[in-house]
Amino acid sequence: MAAQNSRATIEPEKQTLLNHHKEKHFTAGEVVRDIIIGVSDGLTVPFALAAGLSGANASSSIVITAGIAEVAAGAISMGLGGYLAAKSEADHYTRELKREEEEIINVPDVEAAEVAEILAEYGVEPHEYAPVVNALRKRPQAWLDFMMNLRVEPMSCFTGGIHDLSDSWPSANENSKLKRHKKDYTVELGF
Repeated sequence: MAAQNSRATIEPEKQTLLNHHKEKHFTAGEVVRDIIIGVSDGLTVPFALAAGLSGANASSSIVITAGIAEVAAGAISMGLGGYLAAKSEADHYTRELKREEEEIINVPDVEAAEVAEILAEYGVEPHEYAPVVNALRKRPQAWLDFMMNLRVEPMSCFTGGIHDLSDSWPSANENSKLKRHKKDYTVELGF
């Protein structure tokens, strides 16, 4: 949203470069993950059930009926699980959006300090990030978009929960705690 608005105000030569350069990022990572998990679960369990029933000398009709019943139950389970996960993530995003809006309104100095901290961790010097922080303070919607893109969107409910719990984990080194920005919300799940 804010990114689209900012492109209209950049220097003409940079706008020309952006117009000629179209990045093609793969954006279906979650869909591919869901398909792989679904196929893996959808094939493994029915085959295991069929093998177990066959080994128990069950009749072919029982094996086939049990296999079909398991496929149906698995589809319902995966569908409900996907729906609940998506709903939970949407609810989480809405709560975080409201919280960020309230913080920008009620404690803008703290939020500005968070922006400064995020940029400093990327090696941006105070004299370089101060104008960015001040510009965001003048544009509350862009500020909100910035905070949501760096802090909330990269999180899944799982990684957000890990982060929330990590605040209470004992640590010998305070700097080892998870920081509150995008790069630290990455958790390797093996997918």
